[in-house]
Amino acid sequence: MPQPLPAGPAATRLALFSLDEAHDLLRLLRLIAAEDDELAAEAGWFATLLTDRVPPEN
Repeated sequence: MPQPLPAGPAATRLALFSLDEAHDLLRLLRLIAAEDDELAAEAGWFATLLTDRVPPEN
């Protein structure tokens, strides 16, 4: 699995997605993670990474 990049003082975080777009992306990643193929593990890793950063849907 890829390792998260360190968020040191030189790291810049950009707001690239709206909250709705982030939830759409999470749903897509979770669908891919549920499949039995070579992308499932990486999609699951990214979904976990985003879940830790995106507030839950109401």
